[in-house]
Amino acid sequence: MRRVFTSLLKWVLAGALLLGGAAWWWLHQPIPLRLQPGSQVVDLEIELGTPASGVANAVVASGAEVPVLLLQAWFRFSGQARLIKAGSYELVPGTTPRKLLSMLVRGEETLKSVTLVEGWTFTQVRAALQKEEQLAPDTQGLSPEIIMEKLGRPGMHPEGRFFPDTYTYAKGSSDLAVLKRAARAMDKRLEAAWALRSPGTPLKTPEQALILASIIEKETGKPSDRPQIGGVFTNRLRMGMLLQTDPSVIYGLGPQFDGHLRKRDLAEDTPYNTYTRVGLPPTPIAMPGKAALLAAVQPAPTQALYFVARNDGSGSSQFSTSLDEHNHAVNQYIRGQ
Repeated sequence: MRRVFTSLLKWVLAGALLLGGAAWWWLHQPIPLRLQPGSQVVDLEIELGTPASGVANAVVASGAEVPVLLLQAWFRFSGQARLIKAGSYELVPGTTPRKLLSMLVRGEETLKSVTLVEGWTFTQVRAALQKEEQLAPDTQGLSPEIIMEKLGRPGMHPEGRFFPDTYTYAKGSSDLAVLKRAARAMDKRLEAAWALRSPGTPLKTPEQALILASIIEKETGKPSDRPQIGGVFTNRLRMGMLLQTDPSVIYGLGPQFDGHLRKRDLAEDTPYNTYTRVGLPPTPIAMPGKAALLAAVQPAPTQALYFVARNDGSGSSQFSTSLDEHNHAVNQYIRGQ
């Protein structure tokens, strides 16, 4: 009897070892994936509150060729089934059952990204967000005023309020969430820049710094010229001169601007026409980046009051201290005389 029991025990242990080895082997084998033409990943969506059995079904339905009952058993046996997080995931070739569970427990969602570019207007920002297929278009059809209300900034003009940067997001995130992060980023960048402002600046508030920075951003062709351009506008503000900046005039023209700035446009008085009105326009005209913010509050020390593009392919500008010098530069670089 003892021999029979011993023999049976050996068989049980051998079977357990064999089963354990098979399980270990399976957990470390890549899961075959049914990839759609042109795709290198399988998209997986896990809804909030989905039980382990539902998660396993979702994995298989997404295109993973794995026995659903085996996957359910693994989730439960691991003791981590209740830790699986809802979200959007991507299964890539080489994903094993072990890596799959780790990804779901850690909540390693698939992240997409959208880049907001320095010098963009709010209209361009909205267009970029609308092109992101994985972003929930919660702002679609909303007016700028309503959008700012939803962002907790009622009555605030949206132009220039979002910091240009690359923002990552999980698939299905709201475009409002991206805007909120960009707005907070601009708050921090503006606050930091204002704290570094030069003594004697004619700017009275961070708001004025943001407006001037937006003008510098739009006027700059060569990045290294930003502080010098900031110096020109700072000198003009200090002296009470007209800023005479074309980008501000163009912004004020709105949709009627056809790409050609004419003499009559410079004479058409709008709140943004810096040829007819002294001082800064009422709001920013675009999104300034960090360098433009610093150029507004820490302009280069210069006597220059004018600048004109050299049109040499580098984007650089020629700076002048007098109107005669400026007219000569215009004749040389613009008129070719």
